[in-house]
Amino acid sequence: MFQPLKGLRVVDLSQVLAGPYATYQLALMGAEVIKIEKPGEGDWTRTGGLLPDLAERRMALGYLTQNADKKSITIDLKTPEGLELAKKLVATADIFVENFKPGVAERLGLGFDAVRQIRKDIVYCSISAYGQSGPLSRRPAYDHVIQGMCGIMLTTGKHGDGPVKVGAPYVDFATGMNAAMAIMAGLLEVKRTGAAVHIDVAMLDTALMLMASLMTQHLSAGWSPVQNGNEAWSASPSSGAFETADGLLMLAANNEPQFLKLCGAIRRADILDDPRWRTPDARRENAASLRETLNETFLKETAGHWETVLEQAGVPAARVRRLDETMAEPQIAARALMSEIRVEGHDGPIHVPAMSFLANGANVVPRSPPSELGADTEAVLEDLGIDRDQIRRLQASGAI
Repeated sequence: MFQPLKGLRVVDLSQVLAGPYATYQLALMGAEVIKIEKPGEGDWTRTGGLLPDLAERRMALGYLTQNADKKSITIDLKTPEGLELAKKLVATADIFVENFKPGVAERLGLGFDAVRQIRKDIVYCSISAYGQSGPLSRRPAYDHVIQGMCGIMLTTGKHGDGPVKVGAPYVDFATGMNAAMAIMAGLLEVKRTGAAVHIDVAMLDTALMLMASLMTQHLSAGWSPVQNGNEAWSASPSSGAFETADGLLMLAANNEPQFLKLCGAIRRADILDDPRWRTPDARRENAASLRETLNETFLKETAGHWETVLEQAGVPAARVRRLDETMAEPQIAARALMSEIRVEGHDGPIHVPAMSFLANGANVVPRSPPSELGADTEAVLEDLGIDRDQIRRLQASGAI
């Protein structure tokens, strides 16, 4: 298997989605990820959601999604004994990840300066809503709050409908991917210099970078985006959403060769003879009439029919699918985007994401399900040289 991070240890203090998704990717790539959770509670995502039998055992789907291949230990970082244990663990780590509100890690005694005194070549990653600097840095936020802040909601939905949130917590997961990339860059920098690196990843920064072309156009040309529904950002009249006999078809005939192929595929060569649409400039000037004409043709057949016809002609197109239809596509299985894990006590498999890329022709999938809360505490502490009598005392005191 593709295991470029094998032999590296990650101390993971992150919770919920963005941070755990970052460390999940590190775990898939072979790193030993030790997740520190609060005794008796654990990560907030361990409870709630679908499949109550899992939620009751603090193994809810929201937790299982991004915590496979990790070890779970419980430490109360607010106790002196717990803090010392965490520091002992840090001394053995290559990577440290936290997603507290800025300032909290420092108050706990686990800020960047404190951690690099323990491990001088650590890659220390802080993940937060707005970053470690700037006037908003101390504000908390979740995915939907950042969506409101970054401007994406006023570009989503049909004009006049009001702001619309993107349906998935895409900022959280994109932030996790961004953090994983930054951490691996940090590892190379540490190898080059031998000095600790502080990686500062913000949800707002990530959300804005997902809108990079919009920011460039706004700041450089004074343009402001508006809601354009299902239309393509290219503004080509032969791109975007078209109604068919049974649903929407997303089409991208942006350039002249694609437009010529489109007209041939739908058997509308007459469109090319009409002076209103003969040239790209004419088509832009008469976009509404062209779209109306194309829609009249598309309404005669199903979206699936047109997808097949256009694919054969080399024109990018896809019918709009429900999630269950997408997951049933052979393409998803061929790419091994999802993997099955088994959780003790639960009937049936749990499907969790694999890596978002293939390496040497294969995807990277989890090797083991997430650990139950605190399941690895004793083994990890023993590995640090703490004997069983001391572990029992720590348990009795509530430090672990």
